[in-house]
Amino acid sequence: MRGPVTFRVVAEDPVTGARAGELHTPHGVIETPVFMPVGTQGTVKAMAPFELTEMGAHIILGNPYHLWLRPGSDLVASLGGLHRFMGWSRGLLTDSGCFQVFSLGDLRTVSEEGVAFRSHIDGGRCFLSPEDSMRIQEELGSDIAMCFDECVALPTTPERSRDALERTLRWAERCQRAHRREDQALFGIVQGAVFPEQRRECAERMGALDFPGYGIGGLSVGESHEEMYAMLEVTNAVLPRHKPRYLMGVGLPENLVEGVARGVDMFDCVLPTRNGRNGTVFTRRGRLNLKARKYLRDEGPIDATCDCYVCRHHSRAYVRHLYRAGEILAARLCSWHNLHFLLRLTRQLRGAILQGTFQTLRKEIGNLRNETDAVPCDF
Repeated sequence: MRGPVTFRVVAEDPVTGARAGELHTPHGVIETPVFMPVGTQGTVKAMAPFELTEMGAHIILGNPYHLWLRPGSDLVASLGGLHRFMGWSRGLLTDSGCFQVFSLGDLRTVSEEGVAFRSHIDGGRCFLSPEDSMRIQEELGSDIAMCFDECVALPTTPERSRDALERTLRWAERCQRAHRREDQALFGIVQGAVFPEQRRECAERMGALDFPGYGIGGLSVGESHEEMYAMLEVTNAVLPRHKPRYLMGVGLPENLVEGVARGVDMFDCVLPTRNGRNGTVFTRRGRLNLKARKYLRDEGPIDATCDCYVCRHHSRAYVRHLYRAGEILAARLCSWHNLHFLLRLTRQLRGAILQGTFQTLRKEIGNLRNETDAVPCDF
């Protein structure tokens, strides 16, 4: 039986795990690999929906934790759901809210039933269970909902990771039982920290639950890039080949390239807009901090290889001036460029897979980033 979200692989790289696919959702077809801009509170910071459409975004994220606390998922539902509420007609994925809750540290307490915590807005007592997460995501009406899971901070012990892994699997079964919305797909999430055997086991057991897609969680939380890549290789070797794989919270350009090489189809991260608000931009040679004095008279674009609106119309000197003057446009332009950069990068990776040139593009990008005049992408 076909569900509301289906996936098919249309091409694969013969050497690596890279693949191009099509993710069919109630709000359109999404070509993968794909980067998904993050709209935490019903908006991708500094960007209007039509701008995201024009730069080629076909799916974005919303965050149930934030939208539940403010303005309330029931209110969003009464106004027609999150698509209508935010004026977005394309694909929409909501995460479970668990990462935000677990980021609260000492302000939350985990039990088998769920997580008790204090609101970051007013300090009020709150509680979220797997069933609550399903209800909230159903009220928001996203195309793809995520299971409620437990993410552990690194470094951690095998024992602590094992506890979280087992709880994540038990919560996944509760999410499956609670999820009712027929026009919304529910993805499971693989945990296991940086322990290969735990990752492999979790992927096997989560795969047996037969979700229509799978998130890979608990990475980009303090481990090295090499550890991340090793966990991807272990996990994706086990997850079902015919279902989409979503690496959660990862958005550095080099991580996207290497994630795709290891079989990842979907990515999301707040870095493009967060860094943009702080004047840091992506380029094919690494990152630039446009607040630096050396760009005072720089007439060149942010990235000469980029075709975004910002690079076609504005100089580094102009953007630096906007930051120095405290103008809101500075954050908008840098966020615009960064989002476009990652969306374009995943389209280029997809094109190379289809054309059989993925390895060539991967090497070219790696060589550019390692030239002697490159600025390391070390944030």
